[in-house]
Amino acid sequence: QVQLVESGGGLVKAGDSLRLSCAASGRTFSSYAMAWFRQAPGKEREFVASISWSGGSTSHAGSMKGRFTISRDNAKNTTYLQMNSLKPEDTAVYYCAGKPTGQLRWDYWGQGTQVTVSS
Repeated sequence: QVQLVESGGGLVKAGDSLRLSCAASGRTFSSYAMAWFRQAPGKEREFVASISWSGGSTSHAGSMKGRFTISRDNAKNTTYLQMNSLKPEDTAVYYCAGKPTGQLRWDYWGQGTQVTVSS
């Protein structure tokens, strides 16, 4: 069992940066793939980025590539999302997710952290 807790959200201005953190509990964190998703009001949840268990492989959604970077520190059981050049359309609740490597379904989810970008 893995529990995920996000932090680092807040209210920022367009062009600012934020770094989200996702702290995981459980001994199997280092063997899990991790990801960030987001959901804006009235919209479906969308994929933001994912990272392999080792951190050696990452994937970022096209619209965020170059501005957002996912990383992890297995020694700290923490996954990060560095967000630069934020835009008002990045406003959403950001969720951390985890799954055993090789599985398709994201099994574990955090409670989410709100990011609001003002123009």
